[in-house]
Amino acid sequence: MREVRTVGLLGILLALALLMGLSYRGWSVLLVAPAAAMLAAALSGEPLLAHWTQTFMGGASRFVAQWFPLFLLGGLFGKLMDDSGSIASIARFLTGRLGTRRAMLSVVIASTVVTYGGVSVFVAFFVLVPMAQELFRAADIPRRLMPATICLGAFTYTMSALPGSPSINNAIPMPYFGTTPFAAPGLGIIAAIVTLAFGMWWLNRAEAAARRAGEGFGGGSAAAPALDERIREHATATGDFDPAEIRLGGQSEGGPPTVLAILPLVVVIVMNFLMSLVVLLRLDFSYLAGEAWGGTSIGALAGIWSVALALAAGSLTLVLLNSRRLESLRVSMDSGANSSVLPVMTVGSLVGFGAVVAALPAFGAVRDAVLSIQGGPLISLTVSMNTLAAMTGSASGGMAIALDALGETYMRLAGEQGIAPSLLHRVSTISAGTLDALPHNGTVLTVLQVSRLTHRESYFDMIMTVKVSTILALVVVLILGSAFGSF
Repeated sequence: MREVRTVGLLGILLALALLMGLSYRGWSVLLVAPAAAMLAAALSGEPLLAHWTQTFMGGASRFVAQWFPLFLLGGLFGKLMDDSGSIASIARFLTGRLGTRRAMLSVVIASTVVTYGGVSVFVAFFVLVPMAQELFRAADIPRRLMPATICLGAFTYTMSALPGSPSINNAIPMPYFGTTPFAAPGLGIIAAIVTLAFGMWWLNRAEAAARRAGEGFGGGSAAAPALDERIREHATATGDFDPAEIRLGGQSEGGPPTVLAILPLVVVIVMNFLMSLVVLLRLDFSYLAGEAWGGTSIGALAGIWSVALALAAGSLTLVLLNSRRLESLRVSMDSGANSSVLPVMTVGSLVGFGAVVAALPAFGAVRDAVLSIQGGPLISLTVSMNTLAAMTGSASGGMAIALDALGETYMRLAGEQGIAPSLLHRVSTISAGTLDALPHNGTVLTVLQVSRLTHRESYFDMIMTVKVSTILALVVVLILGSAFGSF
């Protein structure tokens, strides 16, 4: 029995290595994930076809069925924001007000505003990179700092810490813990402040060091190239927008006035708040307990419904305000909808891989090892999220795998030890967004390619603003959450 379990553990490790290695080389996760899952099942002596069609597809289909509405509406909203010129208008307004003296802060704030309002980071990159280039050239700041600056605002606290964020990463824990996007708002705001403060400190320090060394903007162009297929595969495993759709449709040259550009973002945030914390809680959804609706409850669905309604309201607002600017409305809406398909299927495949691994006999040893980590459920949850996000190179994929396998266990432990589900939610989202930004991460690769920079030039500063800053924020949240609970 011990030998069988040892071989099974070896199979899980080999499957993870295969998944990481081939994904890093740009192989499609749609192919790699089931192949890796079958390898793990084969080495465990488990039936392959049954695990593929029943376990793998069962896990993948559950994820797609649950999250496709948010991927769909998120892709639609982001594409309409881009094609209407709204993102460009907001970025121009903020950078114009703050000017070249605060060039990096301008880019961080612009990145924060559009992504917290619901725009995918992959859509935002294609607008923010050229604008950052103009500001950095005018301020004579090294262009190698552009990716770290953009990602600080777009790829950290707006993704995982700020309460109410409509990002898929902030949404995934909701059905497992019965929470809303506004879980642990105080802790989330503190985490965002820590991340922003450290990130800006590092960027200012790097700028000062460059000026002392006589380093200026440098040459090169940040014009966005066509993304190759390998980068596309990386991007769709980590985000909610297929970059191949970004060039379809037609972007408005002028863009709306700033107030009209920001209004859809405000609609998303306000609608999300009202649906999550006011409206849905006051309605009778007792019928959801019936077999026809899967025997669920409004607690498990309120967060998903709130984000979906918010993104739908934001998209409708965009169409109404920009009917003349959206010259190819059908093409824009079609490409926005199409942009969601490959990402949701890719992340779903990662979840299917996790479902097979969790069903193997040897996984019991992995589960026991994770749960036995000293420090209690919060530390154990942190380690599992960081590990899986790092291995998959995807915050959403790693989080979904971990919660699909251990979500019920963590809820049981939390109930036994008096830990609020909202605290589990916030720790999960921040933890998954720390070590996911490894060199093979799709977001990292995309922003570097769009910026026409290399890992050697820019990745170290990205480590400091994306990874070190969020790790510090996570430590603060763990300390405060352990001492005072969720708030």
